Amino acid sequence: MSTSTPSSRGVAILVTDGFEQVELTGPRDALKAAGITTRIVAPKAGQVQGFRHDAKGDALPVDLTLKDARPDDFDAVLLPGGVINSDALRTDADAQAFVQAIDRAGKPVAVICHGAWLLIDAGLVKGKTLTSWPSLATDLRNAGAEWVDQEVQVQGRWVSSRKPDDLPAFQKALLQQLQG
Repeated sequence: MSTSTPSSRGVAILVTDGFEQVELTGPRDALKAAGITTRIVAPKAGQVQGFRHDAKGDALPVDLTLKDARPDDFDAVLLPGGVINSDALRTDADAQAFVQAIDRAGKPVAVICHGAWLLIDAGLVKGKTLTSWPSLATDLRNAGAEWVDQEVQVQGRWVSSRKPDDLPAFQKALLQQLQG
């Protein structure tokens, strides 16, 4: 049986249209600088549309559709925020199954801002301590999580963050998870 070294397979960045661009590009670039491969996984092929708050940003190419992505092929999942993105993914059965499989396998789950909605709808937050955009505090508490207001929260292999301003702390914590 072969074993993989941390980050040998890379990180799935799970998004759809309406993701907060810097919450994808910041961590992606930090991971790349550390020699870690990332792949954008989305419900549809082609491109996904980023946003800079409420204005359109860049469209980025999708590497794999959710239908074709296998959680076993990744070392971790990254869930950028963005209200439109997160609201769409939270009810996507394939997205829920993907994060559930990553979590079951004991792999890191990294989430920013509104990205926690998917984890709530996937039934994964009960008993966890997370941070997020403040408007998700009640949603997280109602789902059985403890919500904290801080730039980054690490619990076991889960890393969560509130907003773009917190990206430096989030990226540092994520890299520590992946590099041991």
